Amino acid sequence: MKIVGVAACTVGIAHTYIAQEKLENAGKKAGYEITVETQGTIGTENELTQEQIAEADIVIIAADVKIAGRERFEGKRIIEVPTDVAVKSPNKLIAKAAEVIVQPR
Repeated sequence: MKIVGVAACTVGIAHTYIAQEKLENAGKKAGYEITVETQGTIGTENELTQEQIAEADIVIIAADVKIAGRERFEGKRIIEVPTDVAVKSPNKLIAKAAEVIVQPR
């Protein structure tokens, strides 16, 4: 399974990067390919490519604010949660993403 995501918190510092790290570690631990873009105070980092988005089975948005470029994910399955969820329960969130993938649209 391929997962892409975006992390963004209100301040754009701590939770943004902690959520990214936790999601990427949980995804890799589960055996999935995962890339998480951050939208923090210093701008967008690790920006997702159109190819990465197109190949993704699901998108995880862990954000406490409106993210830039949300339209890039139109037509994709999306799970949207506050950054707190990604920080505190990344393994459960990745497991939920795997469940959503197998459900018919």
